[in-house]
Amino acid sequence: MGFDPWDAAFVADPYPAYRELREQGRAIWSEATGQWLVPHYADVNALLRDRRLGRTYLHRFTHEEFGREAPPPAHEPFHVLNGNGLLDLEDPAHARVRRLVAKAFTPRTVEQLVPAVRRMAGKLAAALLADGGGDLLTAVAEPLPVAVIAELLGVPESDRGPLRPWSADICGMFELRPDEETARRAVRASVEFSDYLRTLIAERRERPGSDLISGLIAAHDEEGRLSEQEMISTCVLLLNAGHEATVNTTVNGWWTLFRHPDRLADLRRNPEKLSTAVDELLRFDTPLQMFERWVLDDIEIGGVTIPRGAEVALLFGSANRDPARFTDPDTLDLVRADNPHLSFGAGIHYCLGAPLARRELEASFGALLADGIPPLRLVREPRWRDGYVIRGLEELLVEF
Repeated sequence: MGFDPWDAAFVADPYPAYRELREQGRAIWSEATGQWLVPHYADVNALLRDRRLGRTYLHRFTHEEFGREAPPPAHEPFHVLNGNGLLDLEDPAHARVRRLVAKAFTPRTVEQLVPAVRRMAGKLAAALLADGGGDLLTAVAEPLPVAVIAELLGVPESDRGPLRPWSADICGMFELRPDEETARRAVRASVEFSDYLRTLIAERRERPGSDLISGLIAAHDEEGRLSEQEMISTCVLLLNAGHEATVNTTVNGWWTLFRHPDRLADLRRNPEKLSTAVDELLRFDTPLQMFERWVLDDIEIGGVTIPRGAEVALLFGSANRDPARFTDPDTLDLVRADNPHLSFGAGIHYCLGAPLARRELEASFGALLADGIPPLRLVREPRWRDGYVIRGLEELLVEF
C-alpha cells in the first residue's frame, strides 16, 4: 500500500507507507496530491525553519505572480479569518502578532489555569464512571479542551455550545482538496464565530476582565496594538489548534494504550510517568500528520530541485517514526527521554499553545488513571474518521 490520503486502510495505519517513502528518497513527488512529500525527520525539522518556504505566499506575491488561482470570492470570510492568524502569517507580520499575543498568553496564564483544567478533567471522568462508560471522544476528549479554551477566553458557559461545531467546520478546510460543501460550512462558521467574538471583544473593551481577550486588547508595544481582526483570528486559532490536536491525541492515545496493555497497566501503577507518556503518545501517533508549505524560492532537497510555486508536504507522522532520529521508533516507550518530536511544529510556527496542550493531556489521562477509577476497557475496535491531515477516530467506546 502506497501513500493514499483518501484510502481508509492508509488512514488507519499510514506508518508502513511512510517507511517505504523514507526508503525512496528525501523528496518524492505525489501525483495524487500535487505535492512534494518530505518524509525524513532531519529534512522536516530543517524546512520548518527555512524562510524559503511559507505558510502563505501573499506577503511576497500575488496569486497570479505565484501561478495560483485566487480562491472564489464566496470563500473570503474563511481566508480573512485564517490569513490573519499566527498559523498562516509570515514575518514581519507574524513576529509582530506573536510578540503581542505572547504578552497576554504567558506561561503564568497557563499555570493559573491548571487547577481549573484538573477540576474539569476530574468532573468529566467522574461523569463517565457514573454512566458506566460511553464514548470517550464525546464524554471527555471533546468537552475538556473546549471548556479550557472557553475559560481562557472568557466565553460564558451559556455561549459555549457552538464552539465545537464552529471549530470542526473551519478545520474541514485544512484537509486535502476540500469540496464545496466543506467550504460552505467553513465560511458560515467563520462568519458566525467572527461575529460572536466581535461582540465579546466590544464587551471586554467596556468591562475588562482577567481573561485572554481582555489581555489581547491591552497588549501593546512600540509598534502598536493588535487589530480587531488579528484578535478574532488569534482566538479562533487557539480554539481550533488547541482543540483538534488535544481531542485527537486523547482518543488516539487511548487507542494506542489499549493496544499496549502492559504499558497501560504500568502507567496506572506509575502516574508520575504521565509527562513523558504524553509526549510519547504525541510522537507515536501524531494528531497532525501533514503540514503544508509553499516554496517561495527554489530549494534543493536530497539532490532534487523544487521550484518556486510548488507545494511541499512535511510529513510529521513519518518524521516522528524516523529511525535516523528515534531509537526503535515503532516501539511505544512511555519514558522515552530523548523525544524531540515535531507534533507541535518547529521554527516561528511552533505551537504557542503547546504548554497548555500538555497540561490538558496530563490532566485528561491522569483523571482516568487516578486511584478510585476502575480500569477502562475497550468495547469495540474504533473506526477512523474520513480525513488524513487532522487524523482522528469517529468514536472510542469504553466501559469500566
